[in-house]
Amino acid sequence: MTIDVPEWAGQIAADLPYPLVFATVSGAHLYGFASVDSDLDLRAAHVLPAAEVVGLRTGPETLQSAGVRDGVELDVVSHDLLKFARLLNSRNGYVLEQLLSPLVVVTTPVHAALVELAPGLTTRHHAHHYLGFAATQEKLFERTGELKPALYLLRVLLTGIHLMHTGEVVADLRSLNGPAYVPELIAAKRAAEHGPFPADVRTALAADVPRLRAELEAARDASRLPDKPGPAAVDALHDLVVRVRLSGGQAN
Repeated sequence: MTIDVPEWAGQIAADLPYPLVFATVSGAHLYGFASVDSDLDLRAAHVLPAAEVVGLRTGPETLQSAGVRDGVELDVVSHDLLKFARLLNSRNGYVLEQLLSPLVVVTTPVHAALVELAPGLTTRHHAHHYLGFAATQEKLFERTGELKPALYLLRVLLTGIHLMHTGEVVADLRSLNGPAYVPELIAAKRAAEHGPFPADVRTALAADVPRLRAELEAARDASRLPDKPGPAAVDALHDLVVRVRLSGGQAN
């Protein structure tokens, strides 16, 4: 199934005030259940010039903006390359998914280099990110009873399980081996961003969530992924950040 990303998404990213390393689409579009009124989440990495890193007047490590274009709400977040690299060199599943998102609106050779390094920076401890995010979404679903947190809950558990088994990041819920009722939930979510949860699925979900959580914990414990990022990948990431910074802030 194709995902409709507006043609102007790349221009929104390109309008950021610093050279970009990449910009991708995240959120519900990436996860495979964007609704007719979903906002568009753009995630990016930019490069501050050396003068705004080593001088008295430093530039923004993170840029954030919001707005509306053609009736679509926008949420744009970009990290400076150094901050992004630090996050990538941790168990942060968010930045890993953003980097590896197939919904690319801006790319550069530095983006390609980061993608190549990603496998060496992926560890079994990324499971903690997915377990923590799942716990947050479960509480939100219990409080609201809405479709969105339920789908996020299933998505993060299934993405985490797949990552632990294969080392591959798959964020699209439709491509993961989820419960049989997932297509029904996605169809309902596509019709309304904050629609009610189908009553006939609630019991099944209540049984599946603890099962999937236990499966993720078991997959983490049995995973062949390393306990920490590979030294060669970390060294290469460091060298990449230094090289790009000293090039005068040009990402390409």
